[in-house]
Amino acid sequence: MTVECEGEDGSEGKSGLDEVAEALGAPIGEEQIEVLISAIEHFSYCPRQCALIHVEQVFEDNVFTVRGQLAHERVDEGDEGVAQGVRVARGIALWSRRLGLFGKADLVEFRPEGPYPVEYKVGRRHGPHADLQLCAQALCLEEMLGVIVPRGAIFYRGVRRRHEVAFDDELRRQTREAIEGLRAMLEMERLPAAPNDARCPNCSLGDVCLPAVVAERARLRGLQGALFHPYDAQTAFGPDEEDGGGERDA
Repeated sequence: MTVECEGEDGSEGKSGLDEVAEALGAPIGEEQIEVLISAIEHFSYCPRQCALIHVEQVFEDNVFTVRGQLAHERVDEGDEGVAQGVRVARGIALWSRRLGLFGKADLVEFRPEGPYPVEYKVGRRHGPHADLQLCAQALCLEEMLGVIVPRGAIFYRGVRRRHEVAFDDELRRQTREAIEGLRAMLEMERLPAAPNDARCPNCSLGDVCLPAVVAERARLRGLQGALFHPYDAQTAFGPDEEDGGGERDA
């Protein structure tokens, strides 16, 4: 989402994508809602979780999010250079003016056949959601460098193994669809319905999302009715009580 701020001289500040594009000498295109690359995985996994983070600006940590943050810090603090003839760069700023994307790659290996992005995740593989995030990184690299990025990898610390991802036509199509779906959600600024399924117990936003409450429409309507029930002074006290809380004569 475009975030603007006012500079010290009173001028409007730059959005995240504008700052990245300017730093890299990228052309500034037509204004559109910008999509953070890491939000694509959130959107694919659970649109409501994504909206809570990127629309409502709500985030809570749990053991899984802290592990992820520590893992990425270790990646960012790693050495850059050349290993086995391959140049390795970490924490590379990414952008795509065409797709309205910005973000960062954990690591990119510059191999003879082209750039090879590597994303780091904790735990084990849980579906193709992270593949979309990695493919979005590849689309950015292709636009930035004018080269083809055929594949990359996701390193899962839970098994300490890379899962290679081929950026074929189908994955590219799914990634573009996810980007547009995410952008549409950001434009509407509305929370999607709560899933209330197996994804919810380990989610750090459970206490904010309240999936068990909002997913049960009858229960939700009852709570809404109680919340907005008009206050009636005539029925607020018992027959022997008076408004004002004073003591009664013995």
